[in-house]
Amino acid sequence: MSVYLVLGLVGLAVLAVSLVVGDLLDGVLDGLSGDWFSTEVVGSFVAALGFGGLAAEQAGAPGVVALGVGIGCGIFFGALGAALTRLVRGGATDHTPATDDVVGHEGLVVSGIPADGLGNVRVYLGGHTLSLNARADVVLDAGTRVHVTGVLSPTAVTVAPVWNALPSTDA
Repeated sequence: MSVYLVLGLVGLAVLAVSLVVGDLLDGVLDGLSGDWFSTEVVGSFVAALGFGGLAAEQAGAPGVVALGVGIGCGIFFGALGAALTRLVRGGATDHTPATDDVVGHEGLVVSGIPADGLGNVRVYLGGHTLSLNARADVVLDAGTRVHVTGVLSPTAVTVAPVWNALPSTDA
């Protein structure tokens, strides 16, 4: 059995173990800094070195060339593993929208807003639906499109009706 085949299988085993019990192996290579020495990167480097060297060896390349091909494949797939690991670990998540975030956005009156009271509006923001109490200067019926103009409290906003387009004056 070729040394390259053994290296490829060992690399795949390291990748499989890091997938199954990834957090347990996460601190194994902590002495080395950065994403370049995570178990995923080391496993992909060793697997690619082994299988790349094996492919070159089976194609009839001399030992030194097969080793070079293996190392080149290992570096390429190790760098790809590091980039993907960095992308997954550093991926930002959107924050949950707060009441302050809806100012300036359009919403819809769900329950009518009386002259001296609160109604309810629904505002869509960043894929989230916020249902808030609302106060307006004018009476607004359910189904009216509104613009959020301010914040009264963490659960209440002030709104104004969205203006309809003016009719054309072309004669």
